[in-house]
Amino acid sequence: MCSLLCLRLEWLNTEEPISIYKDLCGKVVVLDFFTYCCINCIHLLPDLHALERAHPDKDGLLIVGVHSAKFPNEKVLDNIKSAVLRYNITHPVVNDADASLWQELEVSCWPTLVILGPRGNMLFSLIGEGHKDKLFLYTSVALKYYRDKGQIRDHEIAIQLYRDSLPPSPLLFPGKVTVDPVTNRLVIADTGHHRILVIWKSGQIQHSIGGPNPGRKDGIFSESSFNSPQGVAMMNNMIYVADTENHLIRKIDLETERVSTIAGIGIQGSDKEGGAKGEEQPISSPWDVVIGTSGAGTQRNDVLWIAMAGTHQIWALLLDSGTLPKKSELQKGTCLRFAGSGSEENRNNAYPHKAGFAQPSGLSLASADPWSCLFVADSESSTVRTVSLKDGAVKHLVGGERDPLNLFAFGDVDGAGISAKLQHPLGVAWDEKRELLYVADSYNHKIKVVDPKTKTCATLAGTGDTRNVMSSSFTESTFNEPGGLCVGDNSQLLYVADTNNHQIKVMDLETRIVSVLPITTSHSAVVDGPCPVEKQKAVPRVPKSAPNLRLTPVTVRPGQTLQFKLKVDLPAGAKLTEGVPSCWFLTAEDNEWLLQGQIPSGDIENISNQPTISLRIPAHCSSLEAMVSVSVFLYYCSADSSACMMKGILFQQPLQITDAQPARGAPVELAYVF
Repeated sequence: MCSLLCLRLEWLNTEEPISIYKDLCGKVVVLDFFTYCCINCIHLLPDLHALERAHPDKDGLLIVGVHSAKFPNEKVLDNIKSAVLRYNITHPVVNDADASLWQELEVSCWPTLVILGPRGNMLFSLIGEGHKDKLFLYTSVALKYYRDKGQIRDHEIAIQLYRDSLPPSPLLFPGKVTVDPVTNRLVIADTGHHRILVIWKSGQIQHSIGGPNPGRKDGIFSESSFNSPQGVAMMNNMIYVADTENHLIRKIDLETERVSTIAGIGIQGSDKEGGAKGEEQPISSPWDVVIGTSGAGTQRNDVLWIAMAGTHQIWALLLDSGTLPKKSELQKGTCLRFAGSGSEENRNNAYPHKAGFAQPSGLSLASADPWSCLFVADSESSTVRTVSLKDGAVKHLVGGERDPLNLFAFGDVDGAGISAKLQHPLGVAWDEKRELLYVADSYNHKIKVVDPKTKTCATLAGTGDTRNVMSSSFTESTFNEPGGLCVGDNSQLLYVADTNNHQIKVMDLETRIVSVLPITTSHSAVVDGPCPVEKQKAVPRVPKSAPNLRLTPVTVRPGQTLQFKLKVDLPAGAKLTEGVPSCWFLTAEDNEWLLQGQIPSGDIENISNQPTISLRIPAHCSSLEAMVSVSVFLYYCSADSSACMMKGILFQQPLQITDAQPARGAPVELAYVF
């Protein structure tokens, strides 16, 4: 045990790394070996939360999450931080990036619970999900046994939650996005805020439904609640929601402004067949939904197709009476399995019930011939598959490999069919006009495009860098685990839920410009409860293609206030985008002493009245030469509002600090014309 936790590992949710002598001695310890992509691991978290509530620190129990990654992307600490926040994990988590703890305790699958006694002795282990009763029983018996022997200590572990260090954000881990083709309104699953947003194309919120806390309640908008919703689909003022962690399908009626449950019973189901009325049918972690037809040749939208990640299947919910391929007449409201055996596999088969999926997480519909299919982002097999609407046959499109049991055939390779490699894709969107499929290749942090005619897969946007680089070009744009996407505006725009960047990115498929959709509120819409205290903005990176202007050195005196006057001219007729914060940032790399006590950033609200930036030179300087940088980010629209874009500019000002020469008195002009 000492060798196990004396390793130099990265910790989350603790003030300092946990020590075997200081922290674990005298505790019954539950080690939760998990990887954050795993749906079975996610299913286990409510059991661990309940165990924490039943046995606080003083009882002598400590739960430690041991994150042993499946995918390379999951070894990165920042990505684990996002998962810890997304799944509201409040116990300590250690990054077992090299699987050292996994191998030490001979763990073989996710999830695995290992329970240790107060002297580090292994007591027992539980493999897989669904063992809540045994977990509670064994833990309670162990605590009583060691307490009676006087070996339990009631000391508390110093917890410091990662979530407490985050700045507020209009969106928090948005999972999916869809567009209403009639009104051009967007529907966003604001997953981390446990709510659904209906917004206008401008980004202004029309409705905010649910949140900010998780819950499970139907009724009027102001009283309704969700728990980490993911997939959303909209038709005729009705929004259908995959309420993932409630294990429900919900319906939002925008006319009556009410929420109702149409499938699921509110607890995780294990049924892999279905067939009951929706509200009586248990389901398991629905991850995406799409409205479509019940078969080839059917014109009406009478089925809600469901990516049932928890049972590794594709299900159908009948919105009207109809017939599915190879099924007899089904009544309205029936909810049942359509494809997938329930085994976690990458198995294609002409018989839909013999096919196997591995955590299907994204759906898109191509109803017209010759396609007549569902496209499926099958995340754990790192593939995109098709399900025929004519006969239910499941076929491979891109990614993965031929062995149906190999769920480790992932990578980042453009190519055709099985030669192409993806890494845990979570979303797909069909472009009917171009007959192309867009894929959110989530763990590669890219958007890819697939031609189903040739099975070729190529990178469309994203560098693979997870840092939120503000760039307007496809080739320089960045994403961070994008989870969903949809096509809108007559196939001109691709909306992307850039999940870990907490943004909706807008990709113009004609101009190849990427922008961030501003999320703004009206007087009648609540963004996220009480207005939080604003924290200091993080300084974004200027795109590589942005102008980098090195200015003539200026002489300044200690104690002097140097002023910079912005003078940036937009193209003729262009105007700043309303509701989007054009801004400036003041930095001094390797000379941070210059900025102590300064105002390091600000907004640019009016292009005709640009701000003056002040820098007070400290009375006591650490160096007589320094470089100050002013980064400017402008969001603006063309004269006819047909295109909106972001431009960045970097001004670099060398400083020579001296008492011996006269100091500059006039402001430094930061001028640039687009």
